[in-house]
Amino acid sequence: MFTETLTKRVRRSTLLDLLTGPHGVDRFTELVDPTWTRGDARARIVGVRRTTPRSVTLTLEPNRAFTGFRAGQHINLSVEIDGRRRTRPYSPANAETDGLVELTIGRHDGGLVSTYLIEHARVGMVVGLDSVGGDFTLPSGTGSLLFVSGGSGITPVMSMLRTLRARRHTGAVAFVHYARSAEEACYRDELADIARAMPNVTVLHGYSRTTAGSDLDGRFGSEHLDAALPDADHVFVCGPPELVDAVRSLRPDAASESFVPPVFSGESSGGRVTFADSGVEITDNGKPLLDQAEAAGLTPESGCRMGICFSCTRRKTSGAVRNVITGAVSSAEEEDVQLCITTPVGDVDIAL
Repeated sequence: MFTETLTKRVRRSTLLDLLTGPHGVDRFTELVDPTWTRGDARARIVGVRRTTPRSVTLTLEPNRAFTGFRAGQHINLSVEIDGRRRTRPYSPANAETDGLVELTIGRHDGGLVSTYLIEHARVGMVVGLDSVGGDFTLPSGTGSLLFVSGGSGITPVMSMLRTLRARRHTGAVAFVHYARSAEEACYRDELADIARAMPNVTVLHGYSRTTAGSDLDGRFGSEHLDAALPDADHVFVCGPPELVDAVRSLRPDAASESFVPPVFSGESSGGRVTFADSGVEITDNGKPLLDQAEAAGLTPESGCRMGICFSCTRRKTSGAVRNVITGAVSSAEEEDVQLCITTPVGDVDIAL
């Protein structure tokens, strides 16, 4: 009888509930080390390099909960700023086979997270790695490849090039990068090293504010394509919308990533849209959530119109939404959505 009574008490104990709950063990182990979690992907910053005036390169050591990524995809990085958790997507620049994760974050004027990390990131800081996504990835087959990038758009294609190097890819590769000047061109020295070590790789640079050190003059055009790899089997471009449009005008088959908000007209669902963090509630007018938030006087961080991928991503805590590009409707709770391409389907709560 005593044993049976004791067993019932243990089963009802708060300690047992904690230990057997979905996060119970993690809540204890993270007191010893914040990265000692089984369910939450986190990483410790083990390297910080500020090699250009407007960027910082972070080397992250993920815990075992992080399952990796494919070259070209993005990772949602979370950092605490003034007591609030802020999440922004960044594309790793390292090869997908590396154990560490490298992020090069460019400064965006008015960008909360990018500015914070450029100014305050330090070795030992722990950040969250919430999720991995994106279809901007290398093809499974072989062949020649042309990579074109502008500004911070260099990171996903840099990951692709490093992955190809790790695979000992022998096909022809051309890498064309545009920046404002040589001083602001990320990975310039490493790209030169790769080109010297891999005879099949050609690297070209174009600068918009100076001709010093530039291989190409002006903006991307047919002559730049001819100088790089005009008959490439696969073309990838990531950067500002103008660059993406210029490349796709010559190579409509190019895989691209710029995330410019689509122009469309939608019908209002009549639902209630609540921006919970701001205490603002409006009636859905059928436009993307980014437009509706701005019309309500809010100023969410967004680089969509400048080609900065995924910067308007926010957490939807309840309700259903529609992706205007794919048409897919999702009613999952606690999911990240891109405000620029998402419309409400009825009542929706957004953490903004």
